[in-house]
Amino acid sequence: MSRIGKKPVAIPSGVTANINGQLISVKGGKGQLSFAAPEDVTVVLGDGGIEVSPRNETKRARAMWGMTRSMVNNLVVGVSKGFERKLEITGVGYKAAVSGKNLQLSLGFSHDVSFPIPDGISIVAAKPTEVAISGIDKRQVGQIASEIRALRPPEPYKGKGVKYAGEFIFRKEGKKK
Repeated sequence: MSRIGKKPVAIPSGVTANINGQLISVKGGKGQLSFAAPEDVTVVLGDGGIEVSPRNETKRARAMWGMTRSMVNNLVVGVSKGFERKLEITGVGYKAAVSGKNLQLSLGFSHDVSFPIPDGISIVAAKPTEVAISGIDKRQVGQIASEIRALRPPEPYKGKGVKYAGEFIFRKEGKKK
């Protein structure tokens, strides 16, 4: 039994939800998002909010039940509050700056890395060593943060590189004489 799937998704004021077959579309103050639910679950707009239930008792239907409820909740939270991911840049000379529709990163390479900012995502570099990625789509915000981190992942000896805010980097001891 899915504990997550049992709870209905509450719809806050200022957010409207529309269900057309398996397509759930949610519209709020920050924008509009939609999600096509799998055929293994039924999605109903009730009094308490959007309710998700499995069509049958197969293993796949039970797996899709909680996942669909989480996806619908992410739609509602995204159009009402939005999502944000923060990155920290560590290293001598490592820095980030936003110029136009590009994020310019100096990460210790012989050249600066220019990362294009996609539509629907806003990137702010308040300090040269901090980058904040925000948007209404949780998957897209996480994907962009992951791609930026992958440009120079943190290394275990000095911790230089791009890491998520609050991420613990396991440190190794260097060579000894």
